[in-house]
Amino acid sequence: MIAIIDYGAGNLRSIARSIEATGEETLITGNPRDLENADAVVLPGDGHAGYAMRQLDQLRLTPAIHDVVDRGTPFLGVCLGMHLLFEHQEEGDTYGLGLLKGRVRAIRGADKVPHIGWNRSTVAKTLPGLKPGDSHYFYFLHSYVAEPADVADIAATCLHGETFACVVARDHIWGTQFHPEKSSRDGLALVASWIESVRMINAKRAVAR
Repeated sequence: MIAIIDYGAGNLRSIARSIEATGEETLITGNPRDLENADAVVLPGDGHAGYAMRQLDQLRLTPAIHDVVDRGTPFLGVCLGMHLLFEHQEEGDTYGLGLLKGRVRAIRGADKVPHIGWNRSTVAKTLPGLKPGDSHYFYFLHSYVAEPADVADIAATCLHGETFACVVARDHIWGTQFHPEKSSRDGLALVASWIESVRMINAKRAVAR
C-alpha cells in the first residue's frame, strides 16, 4: 500500500490514479498511524511552504514522516512536497522537513514566473528507468526551486531562466519538481520508475530482516 499524505493541499486523486496504474494500492490519509504500515509514502503539494509545514505539524505528520524515513520507507515528494524535503524555505521563511540537505529559493533569471507548462528535463544520474542524458517532458507549476547542498542528489535538471534540479534522489528519498500525474506518458513512466525503486528497496529490506 502506498500512503498519500493529505494535509489539505495537492491533487490527491490524480497522483493516486497514476500510482494505481502500476498495480499498487493507495491510501489517501492524514492519519500519522497509516504511514507506519505503508510500503511507501508520497507527499504531494500545491501552495505555500509555510502553510504546508504548519498543517503537517498540526496533524502530527512531521514526526511520523521522520519515523518512516528513518526506518528506510521509500518516500516521494511532489512539487511543493519536493521543496519540503529540504531545509530552509525562502517562501514563508520557514524550515522544511530537512530530509535532504539544501534550501529552497525563488527562481532566478526567468522572464516569466511562475514557471507554468511543459518543459524538457535531462537525466543527470542513473535511477531505475532513468539513464543519464535521456530527455523527458513534464508539466511544471512553481515559482521556487530546490538547491541541494550535495549535487549528487540531483537526478535530473530543467532550464527556465536557470538550470535547476527537477528530480532529486538520495537512497530511498525521491522528489520531483514537476507534477508527474499531469505529465502524460512521461509522467506515468516516471511514477512507474519510482514504483520499481520502491519494490527493489522493500525487497532488500525484507531480506535484511
